[in-house]
Amino acid sequence: MTIHPFRLGALKAPQYGPLAAMQTISDEALMARIAVHDELAMGILFTRHNVRIYRFALRLVRDRQQAEDLVSAVFLDVWRQAAMFQGRAAVLTWLLAIARFKTLSSLRRRDEEELDETTAAAIPDTADDPEMAMLKTEQSGLLRRCLTRLSSQHREIVDLVYYQGMTIGAAAAIVGIPENTVKTRMFHARKRLSALLGAAGVDGAGQ
Repeated sequence: MTIHPFRLGALKAPQYGPLAAMQTISDEALMARIAVHDELAMGILFTRHNVRIYRFALRLVRDRQQAEDLVSAVFLDVWRQAAMFQGRAAVLTWLLAIARFKTLSSLRRRDEEELDETTAAAIPDTADDPEMAMLKTEQSGLLRRCLTRLSSQHREIVDLVYYQGMTIGAAAAIVGIPENTVKTRMFHARKRLSALLGAAGVDGAGQ
């Protein structure tokens, strides 16, 4: 069966029966199966990561339909190019790198627009643990306003490291800059956020 461009919710991993055990295998093992056109493995990988890719794209393009189209394009590339994945980075890092490239290419065709963090934050991320979910909910409006006042470079690094949970090395690989540059951007982003939050009366900002 031919795989068509993916849409959010179009692919779902099995919930019951013997095949449900595949949900526990690693991303790398799924990639090996996808390389030989295993549609079940593709569905599981999509189910596992599509929300994070969607939120990442939505924070940059601020358009739901466009973000959805970008997710479709990312996973279509995965289906076509899985055999090229060599495991030098984590699968999620590879997916975010593809998403970043496609998102920036899309943005080059548009005038620069302000990031819509309110829309992105409304999308539930099932990867969050309860503590992180509560942290994002509390004072989320204030944090979103502060984030929009960061430069696009600093905002991108904050998104990758804090929202996507990437390591410094993974963020550097995705953005295509040295690790020390990521650390420098993180330092200045945290300093700026600390000042903005502190001015808004948030105690211990940046600590």
